[in-house]
Amino acid sequence: MNKKNRRAFLQKCLKSSLALSAGSLWIAGCRSAKKNVANISSPAAGNPCEDLTGVSPVDVEKRKALGYVSLSPMPDKQCDGCKLWITVAEGKECGGCLLFTGPVAPEGNCTYWAPQV
Repeated sequence: MNKKNRRAFLQKCLKSSLALSAGSLWIAGCRSAKKNVANISSPAAGNPCEDLTGVSPVDVEKRKALGYVSLSPMPDKQCDGCKLWITVAEGKECGGCLLFTGPVAPEGNCTYWAPQV
């Protein structure tokens, strides 16, 4: 009977150790993912329209692929004059775009700019 109790005890210890190790790895992975998002999404020079906090890395890459810039090189082709523009909400400084997520500067531009009709 003593050997049975010892074996059961050792099995429980092993299972507990494995569970704790797996949990620690999972938590470490979550912390790492949060750091990566924080590095990508830190606001540039305090501009709220460049603060990508909460925007996934996939969506950040989509913005880049569409050629979005927060300051248009062409004054007559700015986001707030585009048909894809989502108007700035009351109390906010940035609008949005129908093509991608995240804040958009009214004076921004991308390769898909189209005049409002």
